[in-house]
Amino acid sequence: MTMKNERTFVMVKPDGVVKGLIGEIISRIEQRGLKVVAIKMYVASRDQIDGHYPNDDAYVRNLGEHTKNTYEKYGLDLIKEYGTDDSLVIGKLVRGWILDFMTAGPVVTMVVEGLHAVEMVRKLVGATIPSTAAVGTIRGDYSVDSPALANAEHRAISNLIHASGDVAEAEREIKHWFKPEEIVSYRRGEIDVLFAPKEQ
Repeated sequence: MTMKNERTFVMVKPDGVVKGLIGEIISRIEQRGLKVVAIKMYVASRDQIDGHYPNDDAYVRNLGEHTKNTYEKYGLDLIKEYGTDDSLVIGKLVRGWILDFMTAGPVVTMVVEGLHAVEMVRKLVGATIPSTAAVGTIRGDYSVDSPALANAEHRAISNLIHASGDVAEAEREIKHWFKPEEIVSYRRGEIDVLFAPKEQ
């Protein structure tokens, strides 16, 4: 694997699917000069989603910490809402809401390939929290959900899309969702011309 054919994993979440954003998301990826080299659409099983999201204490505790920070930011009563301020306990609840959300409707999973694919797609997607995502990004343009509202309604935040955070995560997620033979190889002519070695 080289910089030019780095791969990342992308998932259009159920809210992105029902908003009719599949084509828009693929278009933005391709306009960036990246290639979709594998794609599927289906309603994922709970086991598939459970295997996608880490379940170690550090990850789950981090989910809980984010929730605690949201409650503190908006002056909400965490103890009244959850009966505890234990980040691990709260994180387990949040992770459960994520699994519920991600199995509530169809998802589209993709492998995207190209120059610095992980970083490029993360830029296209925008910040995880829609309210902080820049205009011009997918989340900044099409998502309006709030972590405070999501927590109050005991559900996952609706932020349209998942993209791998780094190369190692991308490799793990691609392996989880796709078999090697499901990933195809093809050339994009304009990219080959752009990065062709200069004649001496």
